[in-house]
Amino acid sequence: LGRPFAGHRDSVSELVGDVLESAIEGVLITSGISFRKTRRAERVTGFDQAPDFIIPDEFNHQVVIDAKITEADGTARDKVTRVQHLNSLSMEGVPPGGSPKFEVVACIAGRGFGGRREDMKKLILATRGKVFTPKNLDMIVEFTALRDFKCDKPTKSS
Repeated sequence: LGRPFAGHRDSVSELVGDVLESAIEGVLITSGISFRKTRRAERVTGFDQAPDFIIPDEFNHQVVIDAKITEADGTARDKVTRVQHLNSLSMEGVPPGGSPKFEVVACIAGRGFGGRREDMKKLILATRGKVFTPKNLDMIVEFTALRDFKCDKPTKSS
């Protein structure tokens, strides 16, 4: 359909991505986990490109979550590279064999992630297996360091 379709697709892409981010936000709020949700193109100290969620906050990041819905394998490949970079940041200054400074978690959805097995392998390695989809998002707290931030009483965060 050409440029008019591309213009429409680009204008609604953030709305489509909000579906996954809203689901993540819901899980965090329900679990009483304090978090910082970043805005588009926001600058956060310590990150050249801010992740979508920082737990508990940007001053003491222990878990970072990057989320993406994509139907294009090129966009998926870009997200994998970004998650790999977050992993590199988590290991900066850490002695060989040491624990990362923060845990990197990826939440993905869409056909773009289904086509390239090598990219999925890179994503799984960069997150140490912490990759979630809408189907298993309910397990994100239980199987990540988020469980250490869970509270009995849900709270609302910024």
